[in-house]
Amino acid sequence: ISPTSRERISYVKQMLGELSQVARAEQAELLVYLLEMAFQEAGDILGGRSNGLSHQVNRHEAARMPVKPAGQV
Repeated sequence: ISPTSRERISYVKQMLGELSQVARAEQAELLVYLLEMAFQEAGDILGGRSNGLSHQVNRHEAARMPVKPAGQV
């Protein structure tokens, strides 16, 4: 990971930590979970345990994924 990338990922990680605190204060548990997952991924990238590419999603393909309507409960 280049020094510039390391600096950027460190910034993202810091912001994710702050956003997680805000979400926790608002009791937005799903947001807290997602933000903490992203925080962990940023830490993994910085620690060399992830290249940041293993979980990439092709956004164009994902946007065209068919979604089934929710069934009745």
